[in-house]
Parts: sequence; structure tokens; C-alpha cells
Amino acid sequence: MKPWLGDEEARAAADAVCSGWVAQGPRVSEFESRFAAHVGAAHGVAVSSCTAALHLSLHLLGVGPGDEVVVPSFSFIATSNCAPYVGATPVFADVEPEDGNVSWRTVERVLSERTRVVVAVDQGGMPADIEPLRRLCQSRGLALVEDAACGAGSRYHGRPVGTGADLTCWSFHPRKLLTTGEGGMLTTSDAELADRARRLREHGMSISAAARHRSRQPVIEEYLEVGFNYRMTDVQAAIGLVQLGKLDELVLRRRELASRYQAMLADVPGLRTVRDPAWGESNFQSFWVELDSDYPLSRGELLTALAEGGISARAGIMAAHRQPAYSGHRHGDLAVTERLTDHTLILPLFHTMSERDQEAVVDVIRRAAGLKPWS
Repeated sequence: MKPWLGDEEARAAADAVCSGWVAQGPRVSEFESRFAAHVGAAHGVAVSSCTAALHLSLHLLGVGPGDEVVVPSFSFIATSNCAPYVGATPVFADVEPEDGNVSWRTVERVLSERTRVVVAVDQGGMPADIEPLRRLCQSRGLALVEDAACGAGSRYHGRPVGTGADLTCWSFHPRKLLTTGEGGMLTTSDAELADRARRLREHGMSISAAARHRSRQPVIEEYLEVGFNYRMTDVQAAIGLVQLGKLDELVLRRRELASRYQAMLADVPGLRTVRDPAWGESNFQSFWVELDSDYPLSRGELLTALAEGGISARAGIMAAHRQPAYSGHRHGDLAVTERLTDHTLILPLFHTMSERDQEAVVDVIRRAAGLKPWS
């Protein structure tokens, strides 16, 4: 992944610096409202990372010790960590083989009387099938949080992902399409949750620092509850506003490249490329392929062959339940998670990728399978 950054972002960041307002201020507020509008949310709360947004979500929902939070193991470890942050227990659900996401079927298997929240991930930009999950959660009195860290620009039944959950968390890390360097966003249709999230991200303060400084009268703030320091800076938001203007173009280009990968690899035996699910369109934040026994090389051997060809690929999504942090943690059958973790790899995909770049990747894969190179 290479972020698509240039002179426009540099000028926006410089303008923020020269304005003298570099902490959370007017650019953050503008970024919140414009991003929320872009994804079809009523409210946006900018924070320091998607991890912060996940933590805030469970805190806002009152999750605590003795509670269980259903999460996929097949995700970056931040998804699992949000439960221990509030003293709760993560319960790992398996994923569907086609898209690598939890479904109502995999979640239902691990629900218990202690379950309070289900966290669904749009893994690699693949939109999760949220509506059946939402119906399941509503029938059990559970909250639904969407980890859309990779999902900006993906669509679910024609709408931006994220609108079907009680709270949705977004990432602006450099591996995501829209980046602010670091940073995240919490979106929701619930005005009270949004207002409380804004207080909590700023130490639980009764009035924001920006509002206090704008006031022409002395303001003595109060700290209404124990909060956190999860603020975004105006420098980051300035970059984010430029990036938001590029998002549609980014998605279009990545989908073109993904379609080309799919065509060039369609006849490779033992290799499956990730594809759009029936219910939506991916932004292809990650383009992953799965190898089976018909492919001549193992996943590790293919990664080595790609590296020797000057190509940076990486192993597929991690399985959190295998990490030392969760050693001995109870979990059920995670057969699909383990298969995908062991047999998938992520191929290079970025906005400025040329056809020649892409052909170089494909030729290594095709030659290893005994096929003619594409180029």
C-alpha cells in the first residue's frame, strides 16, 4: 500500500500550522461533518485512532467486567483488544470463507447470556452483511458495532457501509484509502452518544477547548466524568479534508485494478481471488488471494518468490486467538479463520500502481503455477 498524498495535502497541513490552531479546532469540526455526510451518518466524532473509537464505543455502551463482546479473530488485534480495555471478555466468532467477515450464523453460535455487544468488521474493505446481524442483535437485545477501519468507500446494498450499526468506527491509518497519518472517526445516528463521545475524547470536559477559546466571556469548564485524551489535531483534519475529496476517485481506481487482477489470475489453478459479495461493493483496501493444494507453492514459498522478484506482498489477515496476548483464551471452532490466516496473502494494490507493476506481480504467480506470464 502506498498512500496517495501530494502537494495539496502538504499545503493544507501548512495552512493549519500557519493558522496557529494546530490542536483540535475548526478543521476537525469541518472534517467530522463532511465525513459523516459522505458516509450517510448523522454524527461524526473525530478521534486519535480507530482503536480509540472502538474503546469509546464499548465505554459508551456501558460494557464492563463480566460482559462478553463477540468479535472476529480474523482481524487486526485492535478489534479484540477493545473488550479487555473495558474489563470485558472477547468471544471469537468464525468468519465466512468468501469474504472473511462474521455473519449472523457464525455469531449466533457463540452468543451467551453474558453477551452485550457484537463487533462486525468490514475486513479488507469487504462489506459485512450487516442487516441479518442487526436483526439478530435486536432480537437478543444486543448492541451492534461496525469496525469499518478498512471500509471507507465500500458500499452495502448501494449505501456507504456503516449506517446499519449503532456505532461505526473508522481508521485513517496510512494503510487505509483515506489517511490522516494516524486518526479515526466514530459515527452514529444517536445524538446523545455523539455528544458524550465528544466529551469523553477530551477528558470528559463540559465544553470543548475550541469552544472555550472562541468564547468572548470567561469560561470555567467542568469535568463531568472520567474521560480520555483521544483528540485529533487540526493538522490531521486538514489532510483528511483533502483526502476525503479524493475518496471516490481512489475507490474507482482500486476497483479497476482489482478487476484486472481477477481477470489475469482467473485461470491459475489452486488460487482464489477475493471478490465483491452479493450485497455490496468493496473498496478493495486489501486484495487477497487464497491458495489451496492445487497451487504448486505454499503461501510462504510464494511470498519468497514475490520478494525475490522485488515485490512486497504480505501474509493474510492475522488470527488474534493465536497471539500470545490471548494464549489460553477460550474459543470455539475457528476452522475458516485458521484456514484463511494460513493460506491467504495480500498482493500490492495502490492508486498509482501501473499496469506494468501489476503484470510483474501476476507474472511471478503465473510462472510458479507453470503458466505463461501475462506480459
